[in-house]
Parts: sequence; C-alpha cells; structure tokens
Amino acid sequence: MHEKELQIEVMRSMEGNMDEFIASYLTPIEKIWQPSDFLPDSSSENFKYEIEELQTFAREMPYDLFVTLIGDCITEEALPTYESWLMNLDGVSQEKNTGWTKWIRAWTAEENRHGDLLGKYLYLCGRVNMREMEVTTQHLISDGFDIGTSSDPYKNFVYTSFQETATNISHRRVGTLAKQSGNKKLAQMCGVIAADEARHAKAYKDFSSRIFEMDASGMMLAFEDMMKRKIVMPAHLLRESGQKAGELWEHFSDAAQRAMVYTAQDYINILSDLLDEWKIDQMKNLNDQAERARDYLMKLPNRLQRISDRIKTPELPYSFKWVKS
Repeated sequence: MHEKELQIEVMRSMEGNMDEFIASYLTPIEKIWQPSDFLPDSSSENFKYEIEELQTFAREMPYDLFVTLIGDCITEEALPTYESWLMNLDGVSQEKNTGWTKWIRAWTAEENRHGDLLGKYLYLCGRVNMREMEVTTQHLISDGFDIGTSSDPYKNFVYTSFQETATNISHRRVGTLAKQSGNKKLAQMCGVIAADEARHAKAYKDFSSRIFEMDASGMMLAFEDMMKRKIVMPAHLLRESGQKAGELWEHFSDAAQRAMVYTAQDYINILSDLLDEWKIDQMKNLNDQAERARDYLMKLPNRLQRISDRIKTPELPYSFKWVKS
C-alpha cells in the first residue's frame, strides 16, 4: 500500500474513537472555565480597585518575564493559522462536522479562550502598547508558518505532541514566577491555560501512540524527520511593525530563556519524555530504515545536550515595541 494511502487508512481507523478522544481530553463547554471567571467584573463596585491591583502587579513584573507573557498571548491569538493547518491534514474530511473535523473545531474552541483571557489581561494592565501588539498578531496570522509537516498527519501529531507540551511549560512557568511575586490572579490565569495545554498534549501523544501501534515504521520515520528539521515554535515568524517576518523571534526566544520560562534544556527534556512516552527504545516490527531512525532518535538527546552546554544566552535585553516606556 502506498504510504499516503496507509496514513489515510490509519486516520480513518482512529476516527472511530473520536467520541472517546473528545470525552477524555476536552471539557464540555458548559463546564469549562471562561475568561470572565478570572478577570475583573466591570459591573462590580470593586472594579476600580481590582484594576489598580492588576496594574500594580503588572508594573512590577520583570521585563523579560512580561515580554514572554505578551509573546505567549500573541502566539495564542494566531489560532486561525493552527486550525486551518490541521484541517488540511491527509485523512481529514471537511464535508461534515464528524470525526477529525469535530475534534479540530472543539480543540480550537478550547484554545480560543487562552488568547482571549491573556489579551484582556494585557489590555487592562496598562503596561502594553496594544497597537504594536495587535500589529504583531496580525502579521503572525498573515505570515502563517511552515513547520515542515506539509499535510502529513504523522509529522503533524509529532509536532503537536511536542508543541502542546512546550506551551504547557511556558504558561506554567510564567504562572509560577508570577505567584512568587504575589501576583496570584495572573498565576491563576496562566495555571488554567497550562492545564488545558497539558490535556491537549496528552491527546496528541495518545494519537501518536495509536499510530505507532498501526504503522510503527511510518511513524518512526516521521518522528525522525521532524527532529532532524527541529521543532520550530509557532511564533518563529514574529515581527514588530517595520520588520521582516521572523526578525523578532530570536529576541523573544532570548527573553524567554533569560526569564527561565522556556529554555534549550526544556526542548531536550521534552524530546526525552516523548522517547519514553512512546517507548521508542522498545519498538519492534520496524523496517531497516525505521531501525536506523530509532537509533538516531535515541542518541539525539545527548547530542543536543552537548551542543546546549556550549551555548550562552545573550544577556543584553532587547527593547520591545510591545511594552510602554
């Protein structure tokens, strides 16, 4: 059977479990949290006090940490890109709201709340140049992204397994650092977003595990290909007004590294966790090419560790247009 035909068959086979996936990894709309649960109530007598408190804590946030929070929000706001990308996977039929389209739309609906919550928080905090942030967001959606997966569902699920885990780490760390400075409300916001991302990461890891069971060699080669390309972040084409696509990414990445929100070590740790999650070292019934791919993947964390240990993060902060001077 042709490789693409096999992938479509595997995707259709998994579609039969879609209600199980949705029940296990997504939360009913009537039960899940909404942004208004954590934001100041504009009809409340305490609204002015709550805004003053929110703004005081925002002003006190370290620059790199605050910039990382803004970048995380912008990344979440680029949701239209991610939905359209998933809708184009081989094996996903858009003819009716069943199967994979049902999952993708329900997943998108949950994710949509993240940018909504953080965007409103940043608007209220008084420290953000909202127009500059909005320009960056529009550019990010307009520019799209190329993560090297094309319409291959195997490669895409490797990517989402990795990326949803990385997003969980980033939001969770911002929340932890906010809590340490007494900013309990922001910590709560980041905490509930991180919890969503953790559930989503589990879902995509489960999808990948099931693909390994049905097409071990095909999935192993997809995993190898993605790691050779390197997992690029959704915000890798970040730019500010007047910049070219991608010109801001390195500065943002350095800020996240300095703030210890998301680091090169986290990248290595996620890879190691995926190798354990999918029991790559124990995988059987592989063809010769997939055997070589497995050997490559098992050696990769140590190779990346040696490289990471030699790299130093630039200490000179960049002045982002997003932040009011």
